[in-house]
Amino acid sequence: MAQGSRQIQTQTQQQVQTLSPQQILVVKLLELPTMELEDRVRAELLENPALEEGKDEAATDEYADAPEAGTDDGGDTDYDSLSDYLTEDDIPDYKLQENNRSKGEQPEEIPFSDTTSFYETLKEQLSERNLSERQRELAEYLIGSLDDDGLLRKSLDSISDELAIYAGIDASVQELEEALKTVQDFDPAGLGAHNLQECLLIQIRRKMEQQSPTTPDSLLRIEEDIIGQCYEEFTRKHWEKIRQKLNLPEDVCDRAIKEVCKLNPRPGASLGETIGKNMQQIVPDFIVDTYDGGAINLTLNNRNVPELRMSRDFTEMVEEHTKNKANQSKASKDAMMFLKQKMDAAQGFINAVKQRQNTLMTTMQAIIDLQRPFFLEGDESLLRPMILKDVAERAGLDISTVSRVSNSKYVQTNFGVYPLKFFFNDGYTTGDGEEMSVREIRKILKECVENENKKKPYTDDELTEILKEKGYPIARRTVAKYRQQMNIPVARLRR
Repeated sequence: MAQGSRQIQTQTQQQVQTLSPQQILVVKLLELPTMELEDRVRAELLENPALEEGKDEAATDEYADAPEAGTDDGGDTDYDSLSDYLTEDDIPDYKLQENNRSKGEQPEEIPFSDTTSFYETLKEQLSERNLSERQRELAEYLIGSLDDDGLLRKSLDSISDELAIYAGIDASVQELEEALKTVQDFDPAGLGAHNLQECLLIQIRRKMEQQSPTTPDSLLRIEEDIIGQCYEEFTRKHWEKIRQKLNLPEDVCDRAIKEVCKLNPRPGASLGETIGKNMQQIVPDFIVDTYDGGAINLTLNNRNVPELRMSRDFTEMVEEHTKNKANQSKASKDAMMFLKQKMDAAQGFINAVKQRQNTLMTTMQAIIDLQRPFFLEGDESLLRPMILKDVAERAGLDISTVSRVSNSKYVQTNFGVYPLKFFFNDGYTTGDGEEMSVREIRKILKECVENENKKKPYTDDELTEILKEKGYPIARRTVAKYRQQMNIPVARLRR
């Protein structure tokens, strides 16, 4: 008896853990953001001849009647509202507008960046230099070794080894130093530095070369001394130690420090490598429009994802083979088997894409319902505490499904584009039992720091008392944790 129980338990566990190929496909599509879904759909169109681009028709064959695996009922968007039309050419223009848009209102265009990449921008500057082919080759490799900040954090020794191993180029450290000087001469100033200190020094020295009329040369020399001789004190904001070490008047030192603080610690970002790259890759998966009167409209951003349907040619071939089923040869039966396999795969893919749409819409609608005040006002402090479980319960989905949807997905709102993870945050319950967002507490903490006396900034104990007076009785260690998460230094470093 006990042995039989163990067998049943083992079989049950295996059934739970095993996913069907269709379920695996649904999960994989669910995790893809919009741009990757477009690539995946186009790849499937090329691979499966039973699948073609176009609006699905109200067909009568067994494939058209196949149910959508695991379709959720939560979404209220009608994805088949155009199925009465035979082809895309028959569809009236107004039917092609986004779902639930007001008549005559054009959907707002989503900006797509054509920003030139960091690497391409620097290669353009490299092409303008009079260099030998070898110098150009080494400089180009150095450009490719820069990080997103525009800094070269690798040692030239390691780059020399990389060139020898991967590119078959024997380059000495001296040669690389000469090539690096060329890169460091590019705009914006600070590129190619090995660290932040060198990055700031390059910028100061570039200003010296340009001899800005608004910045006296003597002040630039002081800036150079501050970074060159007092860099550690500068990073720790020990202004008094800098004044004493360099024997500077207070007003002169303060002015020099103020100028240094204007320098760019991330020259690569200003060229668009990080920003441009993100703008090219971050395409919102959802569009949420908020109208006067409190109406909120949700649509999926699928405008570049091809519509899918079963191939008419394949459907006709299957019907022809079915009619002559009695007199089929072995070759005809094999052909019929191939056709049906491709048709099954095509229908499965279509169903998976539709299920992805329904699940995404259901999840996003639940987030909107739970965070409605934010979508109406755009005020971050209005975000209520919300975790994956809250959305899963409201949407009627598994927590793992909500997690997959919220990962790498973005929503365009009237107030900007946000990652879905932005709407998830921990909660805190006050003494009166009122639940509030940790983000709201952080906002108040930030305001306290911004409005404090800079000569006598608040300690964590004082911030704790202020928050307690405002109705947030949290511990001092919690205040310190939130302060650190917001990259706010301790009181002595905020002077």
